[in-house]
Amino acid sequence: MSLIVVIDDRAINRAILNKLALSVEDGIETHCFASPVKALQFMQEVTPDLVVSDYSMPEMDGAEVAKSIREISGCLHVPIIVITAFSDQTFRMRALEAGATDFIQSPLDHNEFLRRARNHLMCYKLKKQHKAYSTQITGNLAETSPFMFEGNVEQMLQILDSVPSMITAIDRDNNSVFVNNAFARFVGKSKSEIIGRNLYSLLAFGGVRTHQLLNEKVFKTGSALPPFEMELRLPNGGNGHFWVSKQPLVNQSGQTTHVVTTATDITDRKRVESHLLHIAHHDSLTDLPNRALLSERIDAEIQSCRRNGSFFALHFLDLDRFKSINDALGHRAGDRLLEVIAERLKRCIGENDLVARLGGDEFAILQANLTSSESALVLANEVVDLITEPFSLEGQQLHIGTSIGITCYPDDGLSSDELLRHADLAMYQSKAEGGNTFRLFSQTMGRKARENMALEAELRQALHCNQFQLYFQPQVNLKTRQIIGAEALLRWKRPGHGIVSPQVFLAMAEETGLIMEIGEWVLFEACRQAHKWHQAGLDHLHVAVNFSPSQFRKQNIPSLVEAALHASNLPAEALEIEITEQIVMHGADTIAPSLLEIQGLGARILIDDFGTGYSSLAYLSKLPIDGLKIDHCFVSDLLRDKNNEVIAKAIISLGQSLGLTVLAEGIEEPEQAAWLRQAGCTNGQGYYFGRPMSADDFFLQVIQNGQVFA
Repeated sequence: MSLIVVIDDRAINRAILNKLALSVEDGIETHCFASPVKALQFMQEVTPDLVVSDYSMPEMDGAEVAKSIREISGCLHVPIIVITAFSDQTFRMRALEAGATDFIQSPLDHNEFLRRARNHLMCYKLKKQHKAYSTQITGNLAETSPFMFEGNVEQMLQILDSVPSMITAIDRDNNSVFVNNAFARFVGKSKSEIIGRNLYSLLAFGGVRTHQLLNEKVFKTGSALPPFEMELRLPNGGNGHFWVSKQPLVNQSGQTTHVVTTATDITDRKRVESHLLHIAHHDSLTDLPNRALLSERIDAEIQSCRRNGSFFALHFLDLDRFKSINDALGHRAGDRLLEVIAERLKRCIGENDLVARLGGDEFAILQANLTSSESALVLANEVVDLITEPFSLEGQQLHIGTSIGITCYPDDGLSSDELLRHADLAMYQSKAEGGNTFRLFSQTMGRKARENMALEAELRQALHCNQFQLYFQPQVNLKTRQIIGAEALLRWKRPGHGIVSPQVFLAMAEETGLIMEIGEWVLFEACRQAHKWHQAGLDHLHVAVNFSPSQFRKQNIPSLVEAALHASNLPAEALEIEITEQIVMHGADTIAPSLLEIQGLGARILIDDFGTGYSSLAYLSKLPIDGLKIDHCFVSDLLRDKNNEVIAKAIISLGQSLGLTVLAEGIEEPEQAAWLRQAGCTNGQGYYFGRPMSADDFFLQVIQNGQVFA
């Protein structure tokens, strides 16, 4: 029975790994630990046959776990599989250098895990068997020679003949004095044909001279040789691998009289190791080289280029529209498409080039021995055309494209990591330009990437360092000219840059997911500030807060609104929630229940930037909406562009017909305000009434204007 130890601090991961471990083979026993320390204490008492450990854990990481296991008596050769979500090679190398046997990337491919675990268990069992045989045989023979027994010689010979390892004993003239059945079967001769004759004159395959030299060394030193691996050419012409040990036999005077050789056939184990090596360096779906092998090949190509002064190109490919095909036809069809694409890519490269699959729908091509950069552009163009050709899959004709980023050594990078990273940046540039094309890396892309990294790092600090603040822009009733509330607008007091508007950082916040935390802060702070105005006697004021599409997709907005109202004691009718048409267009049926819940709390809902989308009218009748905001693009040229005038009138008329409040944004001139008031627009907002300002300045403006805008 094999024992597998699982170490992972997360319960769900332990459950998955335990279930997989029990499926590795029949008769598996598992012990699971959330604490690496407790696992190590267990292994001090019980030696496992395989350890599966997560890399990132609070008490110690996977590399420290592997190092500690290797220091436990009896665990020096126990296979250790480390699992991690990190793709950086640094973590892999740290774990392997500490003593880990293998490294698997998560999310875990269950089939890959089972294959690797089975292979490691098989190899470990072979090692234990060989060690047991060697200890038994050489230990017994070292104490008493089988041909000099005074006791039960026949019984000992029977034991030796039952051992699957090959055992021979020769004297100083290389004459054999003992061979077991395993050796006789191996050479295809009977024992009587071998005993008493020069052993090596009978062998008609390679390695004979090596054995003779090693025997001479044992006779000369009187010491055993460390076990070693040896490849031999077999009688049938093939090659075999053997684990060999050589021990001296001494007489009563302490003189070495014979050398005992034990050889265990490990050819199958070597095949397993070769298979494991292939798996570690190749993609399981397409059998293309993976990222690890690509990086090794790039590093080798760099060394070659340094010697001969040549250069090469690296192409980073990301498929366009692959996700939609995968979602529509299923993962099996998507996998088949990736296999076909891999075959196409292999057909278009030279014999010295390499195609790799990096994961998902990403591929790479290493184009070696270039004479000019134009050759890289020619290949990229061929690849784009090749991928654009229709695919026939499951009776359907599919069309897909690819975006390619290209780097050249040495101009665009001096290491595999740098070249891959820059090619990735160039690929995103081609993707941003519409896809199905290619772009060469430029230094401006690198600068932009570094700026984005700095922006993300600073953005993560901004919340914790209280660098965000809210500005408020007045909203006015156009008929009464009274300030009725304000829209809360986010600003960032960015160190070294002053007050920064959301246009600088909002896209990054969305991309990194920070928009969730920032959005919560805005809502709670806006409600808190509005409550302060109410406490000061301005209880007619409301505050309007914007929500992004990703917040509606990933957060429970009604619960968030309820929590903010409760925390601030702000009446719900004093809060307006503004949503964009993008939210409406990409999930009216999904967000309708959330909007109803928000209305049920008492808050109002407005559609921001109305008129800039494509499907507004189709959703107005389906969604619980209280008002519309006319986008500033229709207001800015209202008095000079007849089309904008018509659109503004249509939106106002639509709002009136549906019983909705209509607010116009971007009012900068008194004539615009007068026209909108005459057209029946309810409320207005813009520089004419006031720019975005601090909460204190907004309060003063309301007080100084007597709550009425002249």
